[in-house]
Amino acid sequence: MADLTAEVKEFAKQAGADLVGVAPMERFDGVPPERSPRSISPEATSVVVIGRRITRGTLRGTEEGTNLELYGQFGVSWLNQQFLALTTCEVTEWLEDRGWEATPLFPFPPEAYPQGIAVRAGAPAPNVYPDFDHAAIAAGLAEMGYLGVALTPQFGHRQRWQLIVTDAPLEGDPLLDAGLAEVCRDCADACPVGALHPDREQTLTIAGREFTVAGIDYSLCRSCRNGARPNPYHPSGKPDRLAAVCMRTCMMALEASGKLESSFATPFRVRPAWGFDRAGDPVEPASCQGGGE
Repeated sequence: MADLTAEVKEFAKQAGADLVGVAPMERFDGVPPERSPRSISPEATSVVVIGRRITRGTLRGTEEGTNLELYGQFGVSWLNQQFLALTTCEVTEWLEDRGWEATPLFPFPPEAYPQGIAVRAGAPAPNVYPDFDHAAIAAGLAEMGYLGVALTPQFGHRQRWQLIVTDAPLEGDPLLDAGLAEVCRDCADACPVGALHPDREQTLTIAGREFTVAGIDYSLCRSCRNGARPNPYHPSGKPDRLAAVCMRTCMMALEASGKLESSFATPFRVRPAWGFDRAGDPVEPASCQGGGE
């Protein structure tokens, strides 16, 4: 088991993965059937979680407010649908060539459920999709951040995830305990549209661990003009906030805290952050004006 796990991880890295972890299927106990990988592959024993980084420079055009499509290509569409998809496909084939069933999954939003009619009594309707951030936490790669997005010690929020559900006898990774969500709450103050509410905090339980998350009004996030984008797969899914000013502020705080393994010669924010409020008027987001010298 240990040898096979090490081999598939090594192959995933060779195929372009920056992050790879294994979640035993029991870590999804209690997950509703419409979000459980068991519903897709009942005989599977593990979920392999594969991540590829969003390069820090991909967020530069958004931080400066001068090229928002730079992130749209290298951080969203090309990264998810080409670079990461190719890595996931190659790892799936590697497992299949060794006699193990492997089902690749792309990050369709579970909020879009249901999209069909159940084919048999007791079965969830199509399309079943797990929560990929939750899967990354269950695989020991991440912790849930205060903004409801998975954070890793390598990149903070700067990665995309895809999954492989398999019956290969793989060894699960220990859950991560890096204190990544305990840095500050500046991200909540930074939101120019008032979508984040520390007074409405929630506790999420994932694979037996509890995480505190701000109350988030996703309807306001959908109207955000500060780097957020519509969900790339379905309008009912949560908006993509990885380039929004709240997440960029979180990244700054993680870098300043020394909690991330990656380090850079220059600070990310070198001038006050830009922003637009709900009315579309320019504002300077609070608590995120710090930058370089």
